[in-house]
Amino acid sequence: MIKSSAQPEAWLGWMGSLADPMRLRLLRLLERQELGVVDLCDVVQSPQSTVSRHLKVLSDEGWVRSRRQGTAHLYRLLLDELDPPARRLWVLAREQTDDWSAVHQDELRLARRLRERDVETQAFFAGAAAEWDRLRDGLYGRSFSPAALVALLPREYVVADLGCGTGQMLAALAPVVKRVIGVDNSAPMLKAARKRVEAFGNVELRRAELEALPIEAGQCDAALLVLALTYVANPAVVLGEMARVLRPGGRGVVVDLLPHDREDFRRQMNQVHGGFDAAAVEQMMRAAGFAEASVRVLPPEPEAKGPALFLAVGTMGPAA
Repeated sequence: MIKSSAQPEAWLGWMGSLADPMRLRLLRLLERQELGVVDLCDVVQSPQSTVSRHLKVLSDEGWVRSRRQGTAHLYRLLLDELDPPARRLWVLAREQTDDWSAVHQDELRLARRLRERDVETQAFFAGAAAEWDRLRDGLYGRSFSPAALVALLPREYVVADLGCGTGQMLAALAPVVKRVIGVDNSAPMLKAARKRVEAFGNVELRRAELEALPIEAGQCDAALLVLALTYVANPAVVLGEMARVLRPGGRGVVVDLLPHDREDFRRQMNQVHGGFDAAAVEQMMRAAGFAEASVRVLPPEPEAKGPALFLAVGTMGPAA
């Protein structure tokens, strides 16, 4: 690792190797866990050539060490092996990156990657059980599991899908509840939704802004706001409208993006907001009128290329 030296070139080398956001993200990950290039590419969502180039810089400057495992190399930063001045420099750099949204996204993807490792290890020993899962998915697909969960909703429910888009959720809900109301401000989206749900007689589609829902107060048992909040200018107003249309004891569900620093992604998707902090969402829901509100982070899916998501659930209080 880094050898003790008071020479200016040593300090310049250390600071130069830390003067890159990607290398700082990699070091934070490698301080927590020994990882290979494939793991790191998945977590930081960068190509192998980019990650390997940064790892070479970090290895040359002595920040990380590697060991061979089969055909792969595993990398690790061991804080205790750093020279004391270098250790202090890294601790300062780590503290200054604690609030980076990219770092938080990396932590979520690392947690998911490590869970997958554990699953793979368990599957190796499980044998027949793992084979059954693969066989079941191959024979029957995976969509029946969400369908079974949706079917748990009470049959008499009236559900509002706010920002319904092309009607994917409408089509899933219509067979199992009494009535579904889809609201969206886009005529092309509603046209696609209308085609998707034309076989169902219990779906109503209404064009409107989410800040002023064309639904009477207390008319719905549940309301969904899935990947729509980042598109509205006044999220607090929209959450207030969601609460307004729910009956006492009704539940509102919000799924949307956690904070991220991918400005290109936000522009590409034409989103107003670059994600929401979980605590802020909970506070907005309570201020909107929900007696109870909770938010949890959803594990990123391996094939997902966008920012990580949260799931928020709010429950209205009893009638006054």
